[in-house]
Amino acid sequence: MVGEIIPESRATSVGIRTILAKAEREGTLREKIRFLCRCSLLVVGEIGYLPVTPGGGNLFFQLVNARYEKGAMILTSNRGFAEWGDLFGDPVVATALLDRLLHHAVVVQIEGSSYRMRQHADLVPEHVRSSSPLHPPPPPKRRGRPPSKATVDQSYG
Repeated sequence: MVGEIIPESRATSVGIRTILAKAEREGTLREKIRFLCRCSLLVVGEIGYLPVTPGGGNLFFQLVNARYEKGAMILTSNRGFAEWGDLFGDPVVATALLDRLLHHAVVVQIEGSSYRMRQHADLVPEHVRSSSPLHPPPPPKRRGRPPSKATVDQSYG
């Protein structure tokens, strides 16, 4: 299904929360959340870029809760999960959000210098450049069942 495209300037977490706050004021929150749940993929960028206004975390939680196990989401943030309690102004809301978001999530953590700064690396102070890792982080630990005994015996001779 092709849904309405939210303009790029409003596709940030601030934009989504603004859309939801407006719908709440107009009495159409349920319909707006239902609309946003029809999308097979919802991309929300820049969570944490600007502070969350009072009530904004609750509105965002309602959207995430409505989409939980019904539609995929991609979220980007420059904040670690430990900071979400402060970011949303309510540790309970942040915990509930993270509970639903991380249940089936694949988390990709990107570290290092911004690709936007590559052309201007000489302008970045040395102490910032030297603290950026040169190698990607190690792959995550293997999940699931342990290898069968036959596989273990073969790998160790």
